[in-house]
Amino acid sequence: MKRCCVMGVTGSIGMQTVDVCLAHPEEFVITSVSAGTNIARLREVLRRLPSVRAVCVARKEDAASLQQDYPQLQWLWGEEGLIALSEREDYEVLVNALVGFVGLKPTLNAIEHHHDIALANKETLVVAGAMVREACRRCGVALLPVDSEHSAIFQCLQGNRLSEVSRLIITASGGSFRDRTRQQLRGVTVEQALRHPNWSMGAKITIDSATMMNKGFEVIEAHWLFDVDFDHIDVLIHPESLVHSLVEFQDHAVMAQLGSADMRLPIQYALSYPHRLPLHNSQPLDLAAAGTLHFAPADMERYPLLGLAYEAGRKQGTMPAVMNAANEEANLAFREGKISFLEIEELVIGACRTLPDHPQPSLDDIFAADQQAREYVTMKLKGA
Repeated sequence: MKRCCVMGVTGSIGMQTVDVCLAHPEEFVITSVSAGTNIARLREVLRRLPSVRAVCVARKEDAASLQQDYPQLQWLWGEEGLIALSEREDYEVLVNALVGFVGLKPTLNAIEHHHDIALANKETLVVAGAMVREACRRCGVALLPVDSEHSAIFQCLQGNRLSEVSRLIITASGGSFRDRTRQQLRGVTVEQALRHPNWSMGAKITIDSATMMNKGFEVIEAHWLFDVDFDHIDVLIHPESLVHSLVEFQDHAVMAQLGSADMRLPIQYALSYPHRLPLHNSQPLDLAAAGTLHFAPADMERYPLLGLAYEAGRKQGTMPAVMNAANEEANLAFREGKISFLEIEELVIGACRTLPDHPQPSLDDIFAADQQAREYVTMKLKGA
């Protein structure tokens, strides 16, 4: 029985993790969870998971109110609550499905307490990949990918030597506006951007998919997860989202992992590794029904944030933290109707070109860079 802590349980990945664990009660049990402000969904989760003993929410007032209804549970809140949750001894695997920079500290803390990490929080590796990898090595902790693309690469590498890999090929759906030119992106609405053609994801990630910032993050993640140079990580636009990623070896053999667009598969594999379990309530991939599969190179001029991510990944330092923080703020500003879609790119690129870079940052330097990038976007939104 593998005991799990699920952070970000009310989000898309979190809820699907609950589905996976409940489908295999003999294999997994969830002992603690965190949620943000979606209290109605949290109540639904607690109804489904009588095994939970501790819960962290975003706001102190929510914790106080919920404690009246669930006095048998330990209630925590805010960043300190996430840290306390990560230190508990009643679980083996942290499923980090938090969205944003907030996921970094709990991940590092869980590693220091010798918990394995099933990682869906991209930002953790984007801003502090070297630190996370070194902490995992030092503490003997497994870092298992939950993103479908990285899970695909991880699966293709089983039984093969990393030293024999020629390149990694990460697939991308192209997002909500993949068939539009840059000129046609002027004036697009939030509602249009949130209509992802293939995947059901949270609002922030769906917008990141439309700008391809999300894919840029995945390129940086792949570098840290698999220790492959950026010159050997490519991105292909694959509208059907059935080939989740590929690995090319030095003998020109190419291995791919295919499957339906169902995130429960990579979630379950991260939890069950090195074994495979039946995936319940899911349809197997029917290639005959899918018919033709399409692939095209990713155009860095069409998707400038993807090109920026390659630059930030190669440079390392604090540039990835600046890029991530500026993107979080710009993404939110677009969703709140404060800026246009194309202004997301302008703000993120502007922050990376304007703010100083620290080549070998400490954790404090990374947090300082994050704050400076957020202040930069706030200033630009005020017209300064």
